[in-house]
Amino acid sequence: MPAKPGNKPSTFDNPSPERDYLIHMEIPEFTCLCPLTGQPDFARLVLDYIPDRKCLELKSLKLYIWSYRDQGAFHEAVANRILDDLARTTRPRFMRLSAKFHVRGGIFTTVAVEHRKKGWKPQPEVELQRFETSSNTN
Repeated sequence: MPAKPGNKPSTFDNPSPERDYLIHMEIPEFTCLCPLTGQPDFARLVLDYIPDRKCLELKSLKLYIWSYRDQGAFHEAVANRILDDLARTTRPRFMRLSAKFHVRGGIFTTVAVEHRKKGWKPQPEVELQRFETSSNTN
């Protein structure tokens, strides 16, 4: 049975809810329609999120993204709507969606939108130092 577009992504329980960790996804084949001309718009979506209790299930995410294929939407509206839907579904600690639209009329457009859980503060970034080993033995 062939897959069909879906309008709601599924989730699964976060296997490590006690830890902040980043999930990075790239969706290179997003399409929607220009609401003025009906011509297709193509974009690469980059999704980064720090889950809380739920994670996105990939197949349902793919089918959800596919559901935009025949919808007319301005770049700004579609990026915000996708982020709102994904944040409402997963309730992450942090989520950022960058929608990098291909050239149209000589202009590339990138729309970046973010969601932060109220009261969540990121952990301080750890900077690791590299140690050189010497092969000189005296």
